[in-house]
Amino acid sequence: MSSIFWLSSVFSQTVQTHRPLFVALHCQEVGGKNYEASMTHVDSFIKELLSSDAMKDFSRARVYLDKNYKSQEQFTALGCCYFIHESLKNIQQFDFKAKKFRKVFGKEVCSDALLSAATLEKEKFPQDYFPESKWSRKGFIRTRWALADCAFDLVNIHLFHDASNLVAWEKSPSVYSGTRQKALGFVLDRITDQRFERLPYFIFGDFNFRLDSKQVIESLCSTASVQTVRSADTNEVDKLIFRESDNDRKVVLQLEKKLFNYINQDVFRENNGTLLLEFDRELSVFKERLHELDISFPPSYPYSEDSSQGKQYMNTRCPAWCDRILMSASAKDLLVKPENEEKSITYDNIGPNVCMGDHKPVYLYFRLSTGAGKPHANKHKCCVVQ
Repeated sequence: MSSIFWLSSVFSQTVQTHRPLFVALHCQEVGGKNYEASMTHVDSFIKELLSSDAMKDFSRARVYLDKNYKSQEQFTALGCCYFIHESLKNIQQFDFKAKKFRKVFGKEVCSDALLSAATLEKEKFPQDYFPESKWSRKGFIRTRWALADCAFDLVNIHLFHDASNLVAWEKSPSVYSGTRQKALGFVLDRITDQRFERLPYFIFGDFNFRLDSKQVIESLCSTASVQTVRSADTNEVDKLIFRESDNDRKVVLQLEKKLFNYINQDVFRENNGTLLLEFDRELSVFKERLHELDISFPPSYPYSEDSSQGKQYMNTRCPAWCDRILMSASAKDLLVKPENEEKSITYDNIGPNVCMGDHKPVYLYFRLSTGAGKPHANKHKCCVVQ
């Protein structure tokens, strides 16, 4: 519950700092890990956001929450919140059933029948995409917007995680990387197919992208030897222990299915961990279809869930940039380039010193150009948050 409070607080601070006119907030794992018991907190969070001082001038809102956990074949636990400032006059949302844009009035919260909602597309990945064909809360939601004469898609996405550090270490790239690649390709094909006009798109969420585990460990433990510990019952690998060859055989890294205990966490924080970006390679497969601004923030996962340890990583997974804001080439062209004004485009994390759960939210603040090429083109301030 404290994480929800801090997320609401730092989200409001970000809005007050940048003063955008259009805000898109994408959430995954709505309700948290214990969603059956915690789903009521989500309603409180949304109510608090809508009534907060930071959002008081946002006269229109659309909130979509996938809360139907009783339907495992459809449940994605995705949440999409869109806030529109009262000064923003010419904005419309697309009706996917009528295949036309409609003006946006008032504030609406939809959580009961997302599959029948006309203003979004929601899909869970096909069951054979899931590891071992076991259902989990992974999929995507697309909405479509028109700001003056500029139309674009916003896509909320949640891809598959690494189930085992030991399996991820076995080869480069890992088997999990391939599963995410297949699922992301599925989403990109769906949002660019022939059913609707192809538009610029922003796709942001928890991609679960990981560093190339085998190569990053070989780099971090380049002078270490490896000890393998096997289960007495199955002879399967239970643990890998990396020790310095000298220096009293000091343990550098212990690796288990859900343990990544490295001797020096500072390597992931110093200079925002950018020395490790060379091992962040999963996006390279989509370099012709997806673009991203330069990353200048530390890995977004896995942060400690201890409220007093806002900057500390848990020793469960190798820290990685799981949470991203990506876009098509045509969407990137819509971003107004900085001229005299500093920080007219910002890609950063939110609440660097505050605990908000195991993921640190990231955001992109930019000015969107409408009426491009016209002498009095408008520039609208937008903020998308993941």
